[in-house]
Amino acid sequence: MRWPRKNDPVSIRTRQEALGLNGLVTSIDLEQFTGAAETVTGVAVIPVSVVPISVDLGTYELDDAGAVHETGRTTETVHVPLAHTEGGLTASMTRGAKAAGAIRTHVLHDRITRASCFVCASATDAIALAHWLEAELDAMRAWLAQSDDPFVSRFAQLRELTTHVVGPMCHVLWAWTTGDAVGANMMTRNSYLLNMGYVMERAPVKPERAILEANMGGDKKPSYQYFRSGHGKTVLAESILTNEAIGRVLRTTANDLEALAWAGTHGAVASGMQSVAFTPASAIAAIFAATGQDIGMVGTSSMAHGTGRRVAGGFHCSIRFPGLEVGTVGGGTTLPSARDWLALMGCTGPGTVYRFAQIVAAAALALEISASAAMATAGSENFFRAHHERGGLR
Repeated sequence: MRWPRKNDPVSIRTRQEALGLNGLVTSIDLEQFTGAAETVTGVAVIPVSVVPISVDLGTYELDDAGAVHETGRTTETVHVPLAHTEGGLTASMTRGAKAAGAIRTHVLHDRITRASCFVCASATDAIALAHWLEAELDAMRAWLAQSDDPFVSRFAQLRELTTHVVGPMCHVLWAWTTGDAVGANMMTRNSYLLNMGYVMERAPVKPERAILEANMGGDKKPSYQYFRSGHGKTVLAESILTNEAIGRVLRTTANDLEALAWAGTHGAVASGMQSVAFTPASAIAAIFAATGQDIGMVGTSSMAHGTGRRVAGGFHCSIRFPGLEVGTVGGGTTLPSARDWLALMGCTGPGTVYRFAQIVAAAALALEISASAAMATAGSENFFRAHHERGGLR
């Protein structure tokens, strides 16, 4: 048979019958899912658990230059949904949240980037093109604003560009803000139009080829570029664990936590790891799956830099996410289940993406605290026992 590619009811049922699918994966009305994926054939059902976390949240807005400014702060308990099948994840995050008390979060930066490349005839031409591009930023912003092209996104605002010449190639990192959306589609459309409608048509040095994404950033991958300069939302979460909470809830000591931080940091350096953290991807992926985020963006979003040190009366811990690619509109967030879970956290109205980014960071720190505490005990016995009890014998 010819594989039907449409998302109409007849095509959906034809695919199901051809594959012999029936039961839970096909029992749900699939029409509501057809706007989020092609050739929809069924659904994957993942259990969702909810963890209450106390978060000291900032409210933020962008100024005219695209810089993030805090305008207020509130502390509240947020119920965070986790879609996963990882035994112990929910219990561990709950324990970490209990030990942490109110986790304080900060949004530091907001940029999403597309890494294009122009291939020139020589390095000389590539250098000349780079200089021209750097001088054209204001003109390119005006060109986009005045364009009547239906593919131009009015929500994606060009903030900066960075060039990097290697051989005959002029790499360009276009940097955008995209409101409450992750913005991948928005900034991709605008970057393409700039490449083909502006640079290729107006540059004094005519490139031989334009490539929309040439990997100078690290789209959906860990990268030094994004670890250092950010991609999406750059967010930091911190907490001071009291000695009482460390002993009673985490069943370890501040000395043990400090010893683990010292060993783990040097282990990360020795491995060349593009992160200094324990297990952030578990938290990021579970929240992404529940709230309709792009799962492929876990690669960049879970890059993290954790710190830990002894302080008077306890232990200060923090985690910095330079590249949280999150949105509260568009894509999978339009699915009914995703809207419900986002609404539970108060992340469905205009201007809620910074709130959501902070909640994700706070949840990840709660998991880091608990998992690290389990590993910090002598011989890491608590970590072993947690996996033995949850995973069972094989």
